[in-house]
Amino acid sequence: MNRTLFKKTNKIIRKNYLNTIVLILIFITLLVVFAIYMLYFLKFGNKTQTTVKPSKVVIGFAMGTLKEERWFKDRDILIAKAHEKGYEVEWVNANENDVEQINQVKYLLSKNINILIIVPNNYEKCSSAVSLAKKRGIKVISYDRLVRNSDIDVYVSFNNYKVGELMAKWLIKKVPQGNYAFLLGDPGDYNVQMIKEGYYKVLDPFIEKKQINNVLEKYCYNWRKEYAYNYINNLLEQHKRINAVLASNDSLAEGAIMALSEKRLAGIVPVTGQDADISACQRIVKGTQLMTVYKPIDKLVDLTLEIVDRLINNKSLRPSLMLNNGYKNVPTFFIDPIGVDKNNINDTVIKDNFHTWEEVYIVK
Repeated sequence: MNRTLFKKTNKIIRKNYLNTIVLILIFITLLVVFAIYMLYFLKFGNKTQTTVKPSKVVIGFAMGTLKEERWFKDRDILIAKAHEKGYEVEWVNANENDVEQINQVKYLLSKNINILIIVPNNYEKCSSAVSLAKKRGIKVISYDRLVRNSDIDVYVSFNNYKVGELMAKWLIKKVPQGNYAFLLGDPGDYNVQMIKEGYYKVLDPFIEKKQINNVLEKYCYNWRKEYAYNYINNLLEQHKRINAVLASNDSLAEGAIMALSEKRLAGIVPVTGQDADISACQRIVKGTQLMTVYKPIDKLVDLTLEIVDRLINNKSLRPSLMLNNGYKNVPTFFIDPIGVDKNNINDTVIKDNFHTWEEVYIVK
């Protein structure tokens, strides 16, 4: 009886032992299969991920105006060079309307842009448009014009302080004493304040010595030449003597020269400008405009797109300086402008193919 029980017990033990061995082998097999799967995934799964082509970077370009000739160049050059880099560009133009610019930024955000480049129509009112972008986590570049009191990431522009300095230096060399008229641009464009600071840096010593008399200093809203014409015309109608006109851009210079020409003073009273518009370059070689400030837009666009690349890829910036915009110290990049008159127009504007020789000298 005991022997029979022992045999049965031994048989059960052997059977359980075999089952345990089988279970262990199954478990080991599963571990091996899992390990092989993981190795395959790590090797080929990651490879699949890295070969997925990322979606294109979309740049939102919100322009405040296209009224002046130069802005067409900014738009066309930026779009062309962005496409060369593989970027897409969604651009809008607010036509000098502050409310419209905010609505257009909303539109750009709805197009899932990756970065916003903005030319503010008004340096204060545009801050709300910047806020909309920042709430969406979109980085913002303030292009050519500074947006004040806003959380912009970068400000890139020509050195507008030097723009004012160049205008003043050309005038003071031509007219070291006399009555000066100053035609400022739109008060909502912060460049105007920079230009003003620049020309006073040069002219203050002459004003203090009473060698220069300020007979007019007026804003021209929306940079319209009609204001410039009326201001200069009114002075002339009042028989006020004008020895020099510092006009803050070429459109205002045109308005001033129109008024001067009616009194046969065009070419006698020197007038400055800015932007190297084709009509201004023609006036310079003709002798009715003293100079313009040339701003090579290609360089500004190249710099801007380099900054776009750095911001998109979270690379460090190397700004020229930090400029306080009322909200924070903003990384700032400046390009130096170039003073142009009839003596160097061939070696600057024409050499750079900003305008052709035939266009400037009106050769048909």
